[in-house]
Amino acid sequence: MKNLIDKVKTTAWSRADALKVRSDDPTTTQPLVGIDFPVMSDEVFIWDTMPLKKYDGNIVSVNGWSVIFTLTAERQPDVYTDAEGNYDIDSDWVNRHSRARICFWYSKDSKNWTFGGRVMADGVSPTTREWAGTPVLLNEQGDIELYYTCVTPGATIVKVKGKIAADGNGVRLSGFREVIELFSADGFIYQTEEQNEYWGFRDPSPFIDPKDGNLYMVFEGNVAGDRGTHVITSEDMGDVPPGYEDVGGARYQTGCIGFAVAKDAEGNDWQLLPPLITAVGVNDQTERPHFVFKDGKYYLFTISHKFTYGDGVTGPDGVYGFVSDSLFGPYEPLNGSGLVLGNPSSQPYQTYSHCVMPNGLVTSFIDTIPQSNGDYNGSYRVGGTEAPTVQIKIKGNQTFMVKEFDYGYIPPMENVIVK
Repeated sequence: MKNLIDKVKTTAWSRADALKVRSDDPTTTQPLVGIDFPVMSDEVFIWDTMPLKKYDGNIVSVNGWSVIFTLTAERQPDVYTDAEGNYDIDSDWVNRHSRARICFWYSKDSKNWTFGGRVMADGVSPTTREWAGTPVLLNEQGDIELYYTCVTPGATIVKVKGKIAADGNGVRLSGFREVIELFSADGFIYQTEEQNEYWGFRDPSPFIDPKDGNLYMVFEGNVAGDRGTHVITSEDMGDVPPGYEDVGGARYQTGCIGFAVAKDAEGNDWQLLPPLITAVGVNDQTERPHFVFKDGKYYLFTISHKFTYGDGVTGPDGVYGFVSDSLFGPYEPLNGSGLVLGNPSSQPYQTYSHCVMPNGLVTSFIDTIPQSNGDYNGSYRVGGTEAPTVQIKIKGNQTFMVKEFDYGYIPPMENVIVK
Protein backbone atom coordinates (compact mmCIF):
# COMPACT_ATOMS: atom_id res chain seq x y z
CA MET A 1 0.00 0.00 0.00
CA LYS A 2 2.97 2.31 0.46
CA ASN A 3 3.41 2.24 -3.30
CA LEU A 4 -0.09 3.70 -3.62
CA ILE A 5 0.70 6.47 -1.14
CA ASP A 6 3.71 7.44 -3.22
CA LYS A 7 1.69 7.14 -6.41
CA VAL A 8 -0.88 9.79 -5.48
CA LYS A 9 -0.11 13.16 -7.06
CA THR A 10 -2.25 15.48 -4.97
CA THR A 11 -3.46 18.46 -7.00
CA ALA A 12 -4.13 21.91 -5.54
CA TRP A 13 -7.28 23.66 -6.72
CA SER A 14 -5.47 26.98 -6.62
CA ARG A 15 -6.58 30.53 -5.96
CA ALA A 16 -5.51 31.36 -9.51
CA ASP A 17 -7.89 28.66 -10.78
CA ALA A 18 -10.71 30.03 -8.63
CA LEU A 19 -10.15 33.55 -9.94
CA LYS A 20 -11.27 32.21 -13.33
CA VAL A 21 -14.75 31.26 -12.01
CA ARG A 22 -17.43 33.28 -13.78
CA SER A 23 -21.06 33.29 -12.71
CA ASP A 24 -23.84 33.33 -15.30
CA ASP A 25 -21.79 31.92 -18.17
CA PRO A 26 -24.62 30.11 -20.01
CA THR A 27 -22.43 27.06 -20.64
CA THR A 28 -21.88 26.53 -16.89
CA THR A 29 -25.10 27.90 -15.37
CA GLN A 30 -28.17 25.92 -14.35
CA PRO A 31 -31.42 27.25 -15.86
CA LEU A 32 -33.74 29.22 -13.61
CA VAL A 33 -36.19 27.14 -11.58
CA GLY A 34 -39.68 28.60 -11.42
CA ILE A 35 -41.44 29.20 -8.13
CA ASP A 36 -44.38 27.00 -9.16
CA PHE A 37 -42.35 23.78 -8.88
CA PRO A 38 -44.10 20.53 -7.80
CA VAL A 39 -43.11 18.71 -4.60
CA MET A 40 -42.59 14.98 -4.22
CA SER A 41 -44.24 14.88 -0.80
CA ASP A 42 -46.10 17.15 1.61
CA GLU A 43 -44.98 14.91 4.48
CA VAL A 44 -41.17 14.97 4.11
CA PHE A 45 -38.31 17.11 2.87
CA ILE A 46 -35.66 15.51 0.69
CA TRP A 47 -32.24 16.81 -0.27
CA ASP A 48 -29.09 14.84 -1.16
CA THR A 49 -30.17 12.27 -3.79
CA MET A 50 -28.27 9.00 -4.16
CA PRO A 51 -29.32 6.99 -7.24
CA LEU A 52 -28.81 3.24 -6.96
CA LYS A 53 -25.69 2.35 -8.94
CA LYS A 54 -23.05 -0.30 -9.57
CA TYR A 55 -19.40 0.01 -8.65
CA ASP A 56 -18.67 1.15 -12.22
CA GLY A 57 -20.89 4.19 -11.63
CA ASN A 58 -23.74 3.12 -13.93
CA ILE A 59 -27.20 4.02 -12.62
CA VAL A 60 -29.38 0.90 -12.48
CA SER A 61 -33.03 -0.02 -12.24
CA VAL A 62 -34.25 -3.25 -10.64
CA ASN A 63 -36.82 -5.32 -12.51
CA GLY A 64 -37.89 -2.19 -14.37
CA TRP A 65 -38.08 0.07 -11.30
CA SER A 66 -35.80 3.09 -10.90
CA VAL A 67 -34.60 3.49 -7.31
CA ILE A 68 -33.13 6.47 -5.48
CA PHE A 69 -32.07 7.00 -1.88
CA THR A 70 -32.39 10.46 -0.33
CA LEU A 71 -31.56 12.33 2.82
CA THR A 72 -35.00 12.84 4.28
CA ALA A 73 -36.65 14.58 7.22
CA GLU A 74 -40.28 14.60 8.25
CA ARG A 75 -41.90 18.00 7.98
CA GLN A 76 -42.86 19.16 11.47
CA PRO A 77 -45.62 21.79 11.26
CA ASP A 78 -46.56 21.16 14.90
CA VAL A 79 -43.03 21.90 16.11
CA TYR A 80 -42.10 24.91 13.99
CA THR A 81 -44.69 27.70 14.27
CA ASP A 82 -44.50 31.49 14.09
CA ALA A 83 -45.95 34.02 16.57
CA GLU A 84 -49.41 33.61 15.03
CA GLY A 85 -49.29 29.82 15.26
CA ASN A 86 -48.76 29.27 11.52
CA TYR A 87 -46.37 26.69 10.16
CA ASP A 88 -42.84 28.16 9.98
CA ILE A 89 -41.55 26.10 7.08
CA ASP A 90 -38.36 28.17 6.83
CA SER A 91 -37.23 27.18 10.34
CA ASP A 92 -38.30 23.59 9.75
CA TRP A 93 -36.18 23.43 6.60
CA VAL A 94 -33.12 25.06 8.18
CA ASN A 95 -33.16 22.56 11.06
CA ARG A 96 -33.68 19.42 8.97
CA HIS A 97 -30.07 18.17 9.21
CA SER A 98 -30.45 17.29 12.89
CA ARG A 99 -33.05 14.63 12.05
CA ALA A 100 -31.73 13.43 8.69
CA ARG A 101 -32.60 9.85 7.80
CA ILE A 102 -31.91 7.88 4.62
CA CYS A 103 -35.07 6.80 2.82
CA PHE A 104 -35.77 5.30 -0.61
CA TRP A 105 -38.13 5.97 -3.51
CA TYR A 106 -39.04 4.03 -6.63
CA SER A 107 -40.58 4.83 -10.01
CA LYS A 108 -41.53 3.16 -13.28
CA ASP A 109 -41.01 6.28 -15.40
CA SER A 110 -37.93 7.56 -13.50
CA LYS A 111 -39.60 10.84 -12.52
CA ASN A 112 -42.85 10.19 -10.59
CA TRP A 113 -41.51 8.79 -7.34
CA THR A 114 -43.27 6.63 -4.74
CA PHE A 115 -42.02 6.89 -1.16
CA GLY A 116 -40.68 3.57 0.09
CA GLY A 117 -39.80 4.58 3.64
CA ARG A 118 -36.75 4.29 5.87
CA VAL A 119 -33.80 2.14 4.83
CA MET A 120 -32.76 1.43 8.43
CA ALA A 121 -35.08 1.09 11.39
CA ASP A 122 -34.70 3.31 14.44
CA GLY A 123 -31.71 2.30 16.53
CA VAL A 124 -29.75 0.59 13.76
CA SER A 125 -27.53 3.55 12.92
CA PRO A 126 -25.32 4.24 15.97
CA THR A 127 -25.46 8.06 15.78
CA THR A 128 -28.25 10.62 15.72
CA ARG A 129 -27.87 11.61 12.06
CA GLU A 130 -27.66 9.59 8.85
CA TRP A 131 -25.80 11.64 6.25
CA ALA A 132 -25.13 11.07 2.57
CA GLY A 133 -23.22 8.31 0.84
CA THR A 134 -23.72 5.81 -1.97
CA PRO A 135 -26.01 2.78 -2.44
CA VAL A 136 -24.37 0.03 -4.54
CA LEU A 137 -26.16 -2.94 -6.13
CA LEU A 138 -23.75 -5.85 -5.86
CA ASN A 139 -25.36 -8.67 -7.84
CA GLU A 140 -28.46 -10.22 -9.39
CA GLN A 141 -29.41 -11.67 -6.02
CA GLY A 142 -30.39 -8.15 -4.95
CA ASP A 143 -27.64 -7.48 -2.41
CA ILE A 144 -27.07 -3.80 -1.72
CA GLU A 145 -24.35 -2.12 0.31
CA LEU A 146 -25.20 1.38 1.45
CA TYR A 147 -22.11 3.40 2.29
CA TYR A 148 -23.03 6.49 4.33
CA THR A 149 -21.87 8.82 7.11
CA CYS A 150 -22.70 8.39 10.80
CA VAL A 151 -22.74 11.86 12.35
CA THR A 152 -23.12 13.17 15.93
CA PRO A 153 -21.23 12.29 17.90
CA GLY A 154 -18.24 12.51 15.55
CA ALA A 155 -18.26 11.53 11.89
CA THR A 156 -17.51 8.02 10.68
CA ILE A 157 -17.66 6.41 7.24
CA VAL A 158 -19.74 3.23 7.53
CA LYS A 159 -21.75 0.78 5.47
CA VAL A 160 -24.80 -1.41 5.98
CA LYS A 161 -25.94 -4.35 3.87
CA GLY A 162 -29.44 -5.36 2.82
CA LYS A 163 -31.48 -6.72 -0.07
CA ILE A 164 -33.83 -5.30 -2.68
CA ALA A 165 -36.83 -7.03 -4.22
CA ALA A 166 -39.16 -5.69 -6.90
CA ASP A 167 -42.34 -6.94 -8.58
CA GLY A 168 -45.38 -5.48 -10.27
CA ASN A 169 -46.50 -3.85 -7.02
CA GLY A 170 -43.31 -1.96 -6.26
CA VAL A 171 -39.95 -2.17 -4.51
CA ARG A 172 -39.11 -3.52 -1.05
CA LEU A 173 -35.95 -3.39 1.01
CA SER A 174 -35.00 -5.83 3.76
CA GLY A 175 -32.05 -6.34 6.06
CA PHE A 176 -29.97 -3.21 6.69
CA ARG A 177 -29.62 -4.19 10.35
CA GLU A 178 -25.87 -4.24 11.02
CA VAL A 179 -23.73 -1.15 10.51
CA ILE A 180 -20.03 -1.78 9.86
CA GLU A 181 -17.62 0.99 10.82
CA LEU A 182 -14.98 1.60 8.13
CA PHE A 183 -12.85 4.62 9.09
CA SER A 184 -12.74 8.12 10.54
CA ALA A 185 -10.39 11.08 10.10
CA ASP A 186 -6.89 10.34 11.37
CA GLY A 187 -5.52 13.78 12.25
CA PHE A 188 -2.41 13.20 10.10
CA ILE A 189 -3.83 13.30 6.57
CA TYR A 190 -7.40 14.40 7.35
CA GLN A 191 -8.52 16.93 9.91
CA THR A 192 -10.38 15.76 13.02
CA GLU A 193 -13.03 17.43 15.12
CA GLU A 194 -10.40 18.01 17.81
CA GLN A 195 -8.34 20.01 15.30
CA ASN A 196 -11.29 21.97 13.97
CA GLU A 197 -14.84 22.03 15.30
CA TYR A 198 -16.01 22.96 11.79
CA TRP A 199 -14.27 20.01 10.12
CA GLY A 200 -15.90 17.91 7.42
CA PHE A 201 -15.54 14.16 6.97
CA ARG A 202 -18.40 12.53 5.10
CA ASP A 203 -20.02 11.53 1.80
CA PRO A 204 -18.35 8.20 0.87
CA SER A 205 -18.39 7.31 -2.83
CA PRO A 206 -16.85 3.87 -3.51
CA PHE A 207 -15.95 2.71 -7.02
CA ILE A 208 -13.94 0.11 -8.89
CA ASP A 209 -11.18 1.61 -11.01
CA PRO A 210 -11.86 0.54 -14.63
CA LYS A 211 -8.11 0.27 -15.27
CA ASP A 212 -6.73 -1.72 -12.31
CA GLY A 213 -9.94 -3.36 -11.00
CA ASN A 214 -9.34 -2.35 -7.38
CA LEU A 215 -11.93 -0.89 -5.01
CA TYR A 216 -11.38 2.72 -3.96
CA MET A 217 -13.36 5.50 -2.34
CA VAL A 218 -13.48 9.27 -2.45
CA PHE A 219 -15.05 11.37 0.29
CA GLU A 220 -15.18 14.91 1.63
CA GLY A 221 -12.46 15.92 4.07
CA ASN A 222 -10.31 18.76 5.32
CA VAL A 223 -6.52 18.83 5.30
CA ALA A 224 -5.13 17.82 8.71
CA GLY A 225 -3.88 20.49 11.10
CA ASP A 226 -5.25 22.78 13.78
CA ARG A 227 -7.71 25.35 12.51
CA GLY A 228 -6.00 28.58 11.44
CA THR A 229 -2.49 27.12 11.29
CA HIS A 230 -2.40 26.15 7.61
CA VAL A 231 0.10 27.92 5.37
CA ILE A 232 -1.03 28.83 1.87
CA THR A 233 1.82 27.70 -0.36
CA SER A 234 2.85 28.84 -3.82
CA GLU A 235 1.11 25.74 -5.17
CA ASP A 236 -2.10 26.72 -3.35
CA MET A 237 -1.79 30.24 -4.76
CA GLY A 238 -1.08 29.29 -8.38
CA ASP A 239 -0.15 31.94 -10.89
CA VAL A 240 -2.13 34.86 -9.53
CA PRO A 241 -1.87 38.26 -11.25
CA PRO A 242 -0.34 41.30 -9.52
CA GLY A 243 -2.58 42.72 -6.82
CA TYR A 244 -4.09 39.38 -5.82
CA GLU A 245 -1.39 38.20 -3.42
CA ASP A 246 -3.35 39.14 -0.26
CA VAL A 247 -5.22 36.05 0.98
CA GLY A 248 -6.89 37.64 4.02
CA GLY A 249 -8.23 34.93 6.30
CA ALA A 250 -8.21 32.24 3.62
CA ARG A 251 -6.00 29.98 5.76
CA TYR A 252 -9.26 28.78 7.35
CA GLN A 253 -10.32 27.21 4.03
CA THR A 254 -8.86 23.67 4.00
CA GLY A 255 -11.25 21.51 2.00
CA CYS A 256 -10.06 18.42 0.18
CA ILE A 257 -11.33 15.39 -1.71
CA GLY A 258 -10.21 12.44 0.36
CA PHE A 259 -9.08 9.11 -1.03
CA ALA A 260 -8.91 5.56 0.32
CA VAL A 261 -8.28 2.03 -0.96
CA ALA A 262 -9.90 -1.21 0.15
CA LYS A 263 -7.42 -3.75 1.51
CA ASP A 264 -9.88 -6.63 1.00
CA ALA A 265 -12.28 -7.62 -1.77
CA GLU A 266 -15.34 -7.08 0.42
CA GLY A 267 -14.55 -3.46 1.24
CA ASN A 268 -14.52 -3.97 5.01
CA ASP A 269 -10.89 -2.91 5.59
CA TRP A 270 -9.62 0.39 4.21
CA GLN A 271 -6.44 2.44 4.13
CA LEU A 272 -6.47 6.22 3.96
CA LEU A 273 -4.43 7.70 1.12
CA PRO A 274 -3.40 11.33 0.46
CA PRO A 275 -6.17 13.51 -0.97
CA LEU A 276 -6.63 13.72 -4.72
CA ILE A 277 -7.59 17.42 -4.58
CA THR A 278 -6.87 20.08 -1.97
CA ALA A 279 -8.49 23.52 -1.76
CA VAL A 280 -6.35 25.17 0.93
CA GLY A 281 -6.90 28.91 0.74
CA VAL A 282 -9.77 28.44 -1.74
CA ASN A 283 -12.74 26.61 -0.24
CA ASP A 284 -13.62 24.82 2.98
CA GLN A 285 -16.07 22.29 1.55
CA THR A 286 -15.72 19.76 -1.25
CA GLU A 287 -18.89 17.79 -0.64
CA ARG A 288 -20.21 14.59 -2.24
CA PRO A 289 -17.25 13.85 -4.55
CA HIS A 290 -17.86 11.22 -7.22
CA PHE A 291 -16.32 9.96 -10.45
CA VAL A 292 -17.45 9.63 -14.04
CA PHE A 293 -15.23 7.45 -16.23
CA LYS A 294 -15.30 8.55 -19.87
CA ASP A 295 -13.02 8.19 -22.89
CA GLY A 296 -10.25 6.74 -20.74
CA LYS A 297 -10.26 9.77 -18.46
CA TYR A 298 -11.19 10.27 -14.81
CA TYR A 299 -13.72 13.03 -14.20
CA LEU A 300 -13.94 13.92 -10.51
CA PHE A 301 -16.91 16.05 -9.44
CA THR A 302 -17.68 17.76 -6.13
CA ILE A 303 -20.18 20.31 -4.85
CA SER A 304 -19.51 23.49 -2.91
CA HIS A 305 -21.03 26.72 -1.67
CA LYS A 306 -20.38 30.39 -2.24
CA PHE A 307 -20.19 30.99 1.51
CA THR A 308 -17.38 28.44 1.99
CA TYR A 309 -14.97 30.22 -0.38
CA GLY A 310 -11.97 32.01 1.13
CA ASP A 311 -11.31 35.73 1.16
CA GLY A 312 -10.58 37.17 -2.27
CA VAL A 313 -12.14 34.35 -4.31
CA THR A 314 -15.74 33.43 -4.94
CA GLY A 315 -18.05 31.26 -6.98
CA PRO A 316 -21.66 30.09 -7.08
CA ASP A 317 -23.26 27.21 -5.23
CA GLY A 318 -22.99 24.28 -7.62
CA VAL A 319 -20.91 21.42 -8.93
CA TYR A 320 -17.20 21.69 -9.70
CA GLY A 321 -14.95 19.22 -11.49
CA PHE A 322 -11.47 18.04 -12.37
CA VAL A 323 -10.05 15.67 -14.99
CA SER A 324 -7.00 13.41 -15.24
CA ASP A 325 -5.65 10.61 -17.40
CA SER A 326 -4.81 8.73 -14.19
CA LEU A 327 -6.84 7.96 -11.09
CA PHE A 328 -3.89 9.08 -8.99
CA GLY A 329 -3.52 12.45 -10.73
CA PRO A 330 -2.40 15.05 -11.35
CA TYR A 331 -5.77 16.65 -12.12
CA GLU A 332 -6.68 19.88 -13.88
CA PRO A 333 -9.81 21.94 -13.19
CA LEU A 334 -12.52 21.56 -15.81
CA ASN A 335 -13.21 24.68 -17.85
CA GLY A 336 -10.02 26.23 -16.47
CA SER A 337 -11.68 27.22 -13.18
CA GLY A 338 -13.32 24.03 -11.93
CA LEU A 339 -16.88 25.36 -12.27
CA VAL A 340 -19.13 22.91 -14.12
CA LEU A 341 -22.64 24.03 -13.22
CA GLY A 342 -23.55 26.89 -10.89
CA ASN A 343 -26.74 28.59 -9.80
CA PRO A 344 -27.67 31.80 -11.63
CA SER A 345 -26.82 34.96 -9.69
CA SER A 346 -30.50 35.97 -9.66
CA GLN A 347 -31.34 32.79 -7.71
CA PRO A 348 -28.12 31.86 -5.95
CA TYR A 349 -29.71 29.29 -3.61
CA GLN A 350 -32.13 27.63 -6.01
CA THR A 351 -30.47 24.17 -6.18
CA TYR A 352 -27.71 22.18 -4.56
CA SER A 353 -26.15 18.73 -4.10
CA HIS A 354 -25.61 17.96 -7.77
CA CYS A 355 -24.85 14.39 -8.80
CA VAL A 356 -23.29 13.96 -12.25
CA MET A 357 -24.12 10.61 -13.86
CA PRO A 358 -22.07 8.83 -16.55
CA ASN A 359 -24.59 9.81 -19.26
CA GLY A 360 -24.09 13.49 -18.41
CA LEU A 361 -27.41 13.88 -16.61
CA VAL A 362 -27.17 15.96 -13.44
CA THR A 363 -29.68 15.74 -10.60
CA SER A 364 -30.00 18.17 -7.67
CA PHE A 365 -32.59 19.30 -5.12
CA ILE A 366 -34.47 22.59 -4.87
CA ASP A 367 -33.40 24.65 -1.88
CA THR A 368 -35.20 28.01 -1.98
CA ILE A 369 -36.71 30.12 -4.77
CA PRO A 370 -37.36 33.86 -4.19
CA GLN A 371 -40.75 35.35 -4.97
CA SER A 372 -39.03 38.24 -6.75
CA ASN A 373 -35.79 38.38 -8.69
CA GLY A 374 -33.02 37.34 -6.31
CA ASP A 375 -34.66 38.96 -3.26
CA TYR A 376 -34.11 36.53 -0.41
CA ASN A 377 -34.84 39.29 2.11
CA GLY A 378 -38.42 39.15 0.95
CA SER A 379 -40.57 36.05 0.68
CA TYR A 380 -39.31 32.83 -0.87
CA ARG A 381 -40.52 29.28 -1.29
CA VAL A 382 -38.75 26.35 0.36
CA GLY A 383 -38.12 23.33 -1.85
CA GLY A 384 -37.02 20.09 -0.23
CA THR A 385 -37.79 18.25 -3.47
CA GLU A 386 -36.10 17.20 -6.71
CA ALA A 387 -35.01 19.92 -9.12
CA PRO A 388 -35.25 19.65 -12.90
CA THR A 389 -32.57 17.33 -14.23
CA VAL A 390 -30.14 18.89 -16.69
CA GLN A 391 -27.58 17.39 -19.03
CA ILE A 392 -23.99 18.45 -19.56
CA LYS A 393 -21.74 17.47 -22.43
CA ILE A 394 -18.31 16.38 -21.24
CA LYS A 395 -15.60 16.88 -23.84
CA GLY A 396 -11.94 16.67 -22.91
CA ASN A 397 -11.29 19.28 -20.23
CA GLN A 398 -14.49 21.20 -20.95
CA THR A 399 -18.18 20.85 -20.11
CA PHE A 400 -21.28 22.47 -21.60
CA MET A 401 -24.84 22.71 -20.24
CA VAL A 402 -26.93 21.43 -23.17
CA LYS A 403 -30.40 20.25 -22.09
CA GLU A 404 -33.05 20.43 -19.37
CA PHE A 405 -35.48 17.65 -18.42
CA ASP A 406 -38.42 17.19 -16.04
CA TYR A 407 -38.23 17.49 -12.27
CA GLY A 408 -36.49 14.52 -10.69
CA TYR A 409 -35.85 12.68 -13.95
CA ILE A 410 -33.24 10.05 -13.06
CA PRO A 411 -33.36 7.26 -15.68
CA PRO A 412 -31.29 4.08 -15.40
CA MET A 413 -28.42 3.25 -17.69
CA GLU A 414 -29.15 -0.47 -17.37
CA ASN A 415 -31.84 -2.70 -15.90
CA VAL A 416 -30.85 -5.53 -13.57
CA ILE A 417 -33.15 -8.53 -13.23
CA VAL A 418 -33.10 -9.50 -9.57
CA LYS A 419 -34.35 -13.03 -8.98
